[in-house]
Amino acid sequence: DGLTYTFRLRENAKWSNGSPVRAGDFVYAWRRALLPESMADYVKLFTFIKGAQAFYDWRNDATTRFAQDRTVTDPAERLRLARALWEETVRRFDETVGVKAVDDRTLVVTLEKPTPFFLDLCAFPLFSPLYPPLLEQYRELNEETGAVKPNQDWTKAGRLVGNGPFELTVWRFKRDVRLDANPHYWNTESLNIRSIAIPSVEDPNAAVLAFRTGAVDWVSDVTVPYRADMLADKQRFHKEHRAEYEALKAQGIDPMEIDRRLPRDERAFIHAFPAFGTYFYNFNCLPRLPDGRVNPFADARVRRAFALAVNKDVISEQVRRTGEPPARLLIPEGAIGGYQSPKGLPFDPAAGRALLEEAGFPGGRGLPPIEILFNKDAGHDVIAQAIAKMWEEHLGVSVLLQQKEIKVFREDLKNQNFMVSRAGWYGDYGDPTTFLYLNKTGDGNNDRKYSSPRYDALLKQAEDERDPEKRMALLSEAERIIVEEDLPLIPIFHYSQIYLFDPHRITGISSHPRAEQAIERIDVFGDGVGAEQPVTMPPRAAPRGRGVN
Repeated sequence: DGLTYTFRLRENAKWSNGSPVRAGDFVYAWRRALLPESMADYVKLFTFIKGAQAFYDWRNDATTRFAQDRTVTDPAERLRLARALWEETVRRFDETVGVKAVDDRTLVVTLEKPTPFFLDLCAFPLFSPLYPPLLEQYRELNEETGAVKPNQDWTKAGRLVGNGPFELTVWRFKRDVRLDANPHYWNTESLNIRSIAIPSVEDPNAAVLAFRTGAVDWVSDVTVPYRADMLADKQRFHKEHRAEYEALKAQGIDPMEIDRRLPRDERAFIHAFPAFGTYFYNFNCLPRLPDGRVNPFADARVRRAFALAVNKDVISEQVRRTGEPPARLLIPEGAIGGYQSPKGLPFDPAAGRALLEEAGFPGGRGLPPIEILFNKDAGHDVIAQAIAKMWEEHLGVSVLLQQKEIKVFREDLKNQNFMVSRAGWYGDYGDPTTFLYLNKTGDGNNDRKYSSPRYDALLKQAEDERDPEKRMALLSEAERIIVEEDLPLIPIFHYSQIYLFDPHRITGISSHPRAEQAIERIDVFGDGVGAEQPVTMPPRAAPRGRGVN
């Protein structure tokens, strides 16, 4: 019926301390993610499970009432009551949420309604199991609120217990990470490498130099300003070997494998491939800005006017110069089978000026200076300068650039302390909703605070629709509203992922559009088993919360 999934765990699945992985470890992890105090941005992904939303709401209400109830003030007594609330929470989860450990090796999940992409969600990092004996050592209750206190000390090197092919042995903040083969991994004999050293190289140019000098073998996100020139050099290399290159390409061979089969040349060490992601600009959609000013971007006509005045071809071809296609859509076109994309908006500054006049701002008069928030590095400043110039030229407005350090930038973004901000998103699973839920009312990743009953209703209809074609049509209409009418964001270009490694030395690195890497498949020619592989940390190696990087 599309509602019940039964998972059977392999008998030799073990944690890195040798303990068996049990079905209850998944139950424990998913319950933890559903606690409101965990503040997981992706908690909505669990609400496809039967009873999950009701459990989340109940726990949120229960801790709120606990915090407000001051009839008991003695700390010891409040702690006793907090423990009683926790016991009730565990009992309620077990009784009402559709996640059951039938036995140690059987997990049964029941959904609220059929969810075509549920199995894809199960591969998402937040759905990974956790080792309860470890986390229980760090679980504390707040006697004031009844909630579980946040404590991430269990994630430190030497403490973290995992069940993948590698285990964390070193993690020094802003210095380095080291992974060593997990001796209890179920398929350890398949590993080609035994350790991975990951230095933290914040300067993009230093990362490239580290590769060129042999200090690292793989740079997983090349962001140097001259990367366009590096890619142009590679194109010249392919032209010099056109016949062989075209013959291999016609066979459908992975681009990285093609480079391995061509003669070894340093120009072919850079690799670019389409990513399942989009770079865009956010509009703050709230009626007022944090300082109390009336927000002109609360009006969809103003947002659409500014979107029409961005020449995305210029951004892609003259600013980025890395082959990233300009974007009229939020979801990369052709990336999802069976999905028909809407058209999006063209570059039409005259239409933008007409919309501004209709909204009461003829020639841009009456609008406050438009503030663009962005973080330094990765070329965001150059993009902001180009877009500011377009808006000033085509709409007659004044634009202020606000560059901030990444941590401050992220805080401002989450707190809606912006007028316009740079943003980006990489899809987490192969369904349109991985992008469309970004604009759903109340979603943890809806930094724009956009809210549309019509848009939300389409998403709800799609959730209830059993016919695949009709479901996709509903989602296409939802995207059309976003990219043609309401414009809570401006799609600017679709990302490319750019790596740097020698394909004649390393194999097993994937060109997967979601940058998914099975590191256990990587091999190093000439070094054999036991080779240590220094690489730079992939920027999205954490749970794919990829709103910004």
